[in-house]
Amino acid sequence: MELQGTVKKITEVQTFASGFQKREMVLMTEEQYPQPINIEFLQEKGDLLNPLKEGDKVKVSINLRGREWTSPQGEVKYFNSITGWRVDSLGEGGFNEPTQATPSATTQAAPAQGGNVFEEDEDDLPF
Repeated sequence: MELQGTVKKITEVQTFASGFQKREMVLMTEEQYPQPINIEFLQEKGDLLNPLKEGDKVKVSINLRGREWTSPQGEVKYFNSITGWRVDSLGEGGFNEPTQATPSATTQAAPAQGGNVFEEDEDDLPF
């Protein structure tokens, strides 16, 4: 999955007693009702946030993860997390700006000259 938006906040690396490390980024989505989405970057993936700063427009590749936890009282709870594994800059002069091919008029296929069965199909289905 992918999310696009503007970097709102980047946290420092958190290191736990077990040696596990994580770093978080809050991404503000760009839609009718913008949402602040907290994304975790685990272990060495935290380094992906080094070149970023607040206000950068980015596309983040994510995984949704869920887990079950049973409290000492026997109550079962469920938790979700969003884990990032790739970041692409969408702004000018970005550090890892993706290149996208845009279709041009010259690369579109011309209709066949012969008896194409689908050429004059009158239904309004988009496929």
